[in-house]
Amino acid sequence: MRTHFPIKLLLPVLVLAVGLFSCEPPAPEENIVELAAGNEDVSTLVSAIEAAELKGALEGEGPFTVFAPSNAAFENLPDGVLEALLKPENKEVLSSILRYHVASAKLKAEDVVSTIEANEGSYTVETLSGGTFSAMMEGESVVLKDAQDNTATVTETDLMGSNGVIHVIDAVLLPEGVDPAALLAAPDIVAVASANDQFSTLVSAVQAAELVETLQGEGPFTVFAPTNEAFDALPEGALAGLLEPENKDQLAGILTYHVVAGEVDAATLTEAIGNAEGGTYTISTVSGGELTAAVQDGNVVLTDAQGNTATVVATDVEAGNGVIHVIDAVVMP
Repeated sequence: MRTHFPIKLLLPVLVLAVGLFSCEPPAPEENIVELAAGNEDVSTLVSAIEAAELKGALEGEGPFTVFAPSNAAFENLPDGVLEALLKPENKEVLSSILRYHVASAKLKAEDVVSTIEANEGSYTVETLSGGTFSAMMEGESVVLKDAQDNTATVTETDLMGSNGVIHVIDAVLLPEGVDPAALLAAPDIVAVASANDQFSTLVSAVQAAELVETLQGEGPFTVFAPTNEAFDALPEGALAGLLEPENKDQLAGILTYHVVAGEVDAATLTEAIGNAEGGTYTISTVSGGELTAAVQDGNVVLTDAQGNTATVVATDVEAGNGVIHVIDAVVMP
């Protein structure tokens, strides 16, 4: 004898059965870059990935594990470092740091913890940069130690993407041999002069004489830098003539007459004048010529080879490869 159940009585059973066989969460649709872009806590990382031109790589098939520094982690870098890293000229340094945070495998939190436990408390993670960092347990937290012995704690785990997983960490890891603070080196003499409106004529002259690369070199140099007004005080037409291409060598000779090999700050120069016989100190310049320095009315005054004088009106403008002293006249060899 057949027993027939009404359809309406079978529906709850079918729904329950479907529920039992569909307990697995749906596969993630967003890749790890898209996943990070939707997380406000790692927005700085997303900007860095774009600046380093790694977006396409991390949107690839993978799988990847990204140990993602939070915004606060980037903010804890020394002042100015993040801004420097995001500049186009520092793209390679930024890329090496970011790739150091990525493993070419899908490592869930339970995988990391179990590997730490299976390896006597330490797990060496190989990264896309070619370097490694160590993972270990401190209490219930996973702590990472980079190649420079800096540490970061994993604060959020298992953000799942279609091509990998993200774990959020509270510090930026650094690979061996990478010092982002080195990007903050003081600008060179040309850069310092270029940033100061009172030296715009001098900068144009340095460019015309093709001395930019020289004054961007390691040095150190001491530059007695004439102001725009100093150049304006030259005889009419003299500056325009010097800037003509055919007079490049003459211009270079004049400019290098304002440059001394070595860094001589104001205190050192004043002391040298005081110790010199007769109160005059001879300065040898890069051009091969000489300037005579003396103190008059409390100011250092330079006398050139033609007997003209220039007064030092500001001192010790620091640059990464030397120092600038400002003078109120152009000295001539």
